[in-house]
Amino acid sequence: MKTELTPFSALSPDIILNAMDSVDLASDGRLLALNSYENRVYQVGLEDKTQVVTKFYRPHRWSTAAILEEHAFTQALADNEIPVVPPLRFHNNQSLHQSDGFRFSVFPKQGGRVPEIEGRDILEWMGRFIGRIHAVGALQPFKDRPTLSIHSFGDEPSQYLLNSTFIPPDLLETYKSVINYALDGIRRCFDRAGLIAQLRLHGDCYPGNLLWTDDGPHFVDFDDSRMGPAIQDLWMLLSGSREEMSIQLKHLLTGYKTFYHFNTNELHLLEALRTLRLIHYSAWIAKRWDDPAFPKAFPWFDSARYWQDRIIELREQIALMNEEPIGLY
Repeated sequence: MKTELTPFSALSPDIILNAMDSVDLASDGRLLALNSYENRVYQVGLEDKTQVVTKFYRPHRWSTAAILEEHAFTQALADNEIPVVPPLRFHNNQSLHQSDGFRFSVFPKQGGRVPEIEGRDILEWMGRFIGRIHAVGALQPFKDRPTLSIHSFGDEPSQYLLNSTFIPPDLLETYKSVINYALDGIRRCFDRAGLIAQLRLHGDCYPGNLLWTDDGPHFVDFDDSRMGPAIQDLWMLLSGSREEMSIQLKHLLTGYKTFYHFNTNELHLLEALRTLRLIHYSAWIAKRWDDPAFPKAFPWFDSARYWQDRIIELREQIALMNEEPIGLY
């Protein structure tokens, strides 16, 4: 029996195969668990020797309406010949199904490799890709999916961490002081940016969610899709020194602006969004700690060293947020 604390405890191979049967997919019994912590994702072999990928959604995370809104977005992207992977549809054109108390979807298996995001040609290609996504994403807003905000990615998760027992007592006051300074810095960055347009985003645009084939890149997971500023889907592709990131950003935006405009005021948000992601990430692990998969995957999370490193990391981000945004070399 699954519970809110151990939501996938009842997700046995039989239940996975029963779910495939419920959408008339005849499995040959081959199951391979894929790398996923928030949900549970499996590659399933079928009797015709093909394979599909099925995702079982974490209970209580998204409403059914929010999941369907994500599916509609990816389908709209695919309909515009943008290389994403929308779910397959069965039974009266439905993309979301339920079996044994679990909601799940099925996707075609897409091959490819995790790319190295470097070099002018690759960066411009990625910029064009994301620009096309945003051109569609800007056509209408999400109604049931959230907006990336200082409250949802900063205030709420930081308060959760401070109220938890994960931060060692001798580091708690230091962490509290540093995270409050960081939140103040984030607010100043947003104030400097001014009014920024919000659009439908991928939301978690880092290389691990990309696969590259001879035909180019495609995204395989829109599970974190939400409303937010365009730069949220760009900054995670940057790395290295400020000068290196500036050059990378120039190439990204060269491709991006082929399909969608970019408000340079959003550059004020780059380090603020990075800081929000760091805060949110720690709280995400803390909130999932009762899921047995998390202590196994993140055994260092409740160590003093982890929180010492987070304090150093936040101090570095505070300094970066006080600097002028990276320029375009």
